[in-house]
Amino acid sequence: MATPRSLVFHLHRYWDVIESLSRLSRDLPAFEERQVLAIIEQQHPQSAADEAPGILRSLCNAEVLQWLSRSSSLQLNPLVLDFVRGLTREHELGLSSVLKARVEAIKQATAQLSEGLAQRDHDRMRRGAARLADLFRQISLQLDQDRHAILELAEKAKASDAAMPISQRYQAVLEAYDQYVEPMNEMMDSSLAGTFYPYLEAAEQALDAASEALSVQGALYSHRLQLRQVGYQAKELRRLGRVVTQQCADTLLPLREEARQHNALSASISQVLGRVRKQGLRRAIKRTGSPSRIPLWRQERGRRISVGDEIRTLMAEARDFVPRVEAFPEEQAGDPAELAAWVDEAALRAQLLEALPVDNLMTWLLRSYGHLPDNVLLRLYHDLVRDNRWSSILQDAPTSTDLSDHRVHYYPHRLMTPQSLDAASDLTTDSTS
Repeated sequence: MATPRSLVFHLHRYWDVIESLSRLSRDLPAFEERQVLAIIEQQHPQSAADEAPGILRSLCNAEVLQWLSRSSSLQLNPLVLDFVRGLTREHELGLSSVLKARVEAIKQATAQLSEGLAQRDHDRMRRGAARLADLFRQISLQLDQDRHAILELAEKAKASDAAMPISQRYQAVLEAYDQYVEPMNEMMDSSLAGTFYPYLEAAEQALDAASEALSVQGALYSHRLQLRQVGYQAKELRRLGRVVTQQCADTLLPLREEARQHNALSASISQVLGRVRKQGLRRAIKRTGSPSRIPLWRQERGRRISVGDEIRTLMAEARDFVPRVEAFPEEQAGDPAELAAWVDEAALRAQLLEALPVDNLMTWLLRSYGHLPDNVLLRLYHDLVRDNRWSSILQDAPTSTDLSDHRVHYYPHRLMTPQSLDAASDLTTDSTS
């Protein structure tokens, strides 16, 4: 038999495998050895191929997995299964009869506490209080687990395929409502017909009376503290029972009503179609024409088309629309200074090409285009010097030229045609030789 410490250690070490097996146990009560090995290899992909059987043997030795008698199948230890499902909020929906039996046990524990109080038997009072505390804990745990189980049932029903018949989709929901929620509502009834609240109220009164009696008798503080804590558990359980019952009803009741409405609608449609098939469309509709005999197969709604406020605003703006007059710009006379700065550069280059060679480009520009502003002349000078249609030679002697508004000091450029520059180079070479 494995020790609890070894079992907890294997839970920590192979939690992924155990969680997957717990989830799979909803559909399979027992597992084949190959299925367990496949899950181990899936959760431990980095391990070697021969390590999976070793992990399986280790889980079996720790009794996390148990071999079923008279078969070669495996199952999770029931204690491990309940523990894992409780932690992962995947517990199965409990039985209302079990909860009802625990609530009935509250009455017996309260009677034991009251007898101990009447006989002044402190041991009997402590045993009754301890039993009540254990029952309160079990009922609270079951209520919390049942709440999560019902929420999971509703989520699965809503997430099912829409093409599935609604009776099949909501079968588990209807069963849970009939077998759990209805008995819970009867048990949680706050009137005299219910058992949950009257028994808890009687237990609270007995606990308060016992705590007061122990205070008067001068009992130990630990005993009084135990009774006080159990009283707090009873008050919290009353609140939890009311909240869980309301939440379960709010979750399942809309789905139950939807299934019932769908069933009534389907029956009415089948009835009308049967009449149409037997009697024809005209006679069947005429027979069901009176309001008192029309089955639930159609719903008439009055419709009225109205114009919204936004459309009304747009229509009012369109009706009162006045086009705005836009003034076209008038023709304005050009600035004489700007007109004087215009120059036909293509004609200027052609004229300069005919006048080559030119000893001083600046004086030629001043002589031919002296009416232009100084900045235009300077720009033309720099552009013409870099033109590839002629060759420019920078002279050695500086000079000065007076323009319209400025005097410039510069080294003049001489412009020549490429042929003239080659001839001058040949003459220089001959004279040197």
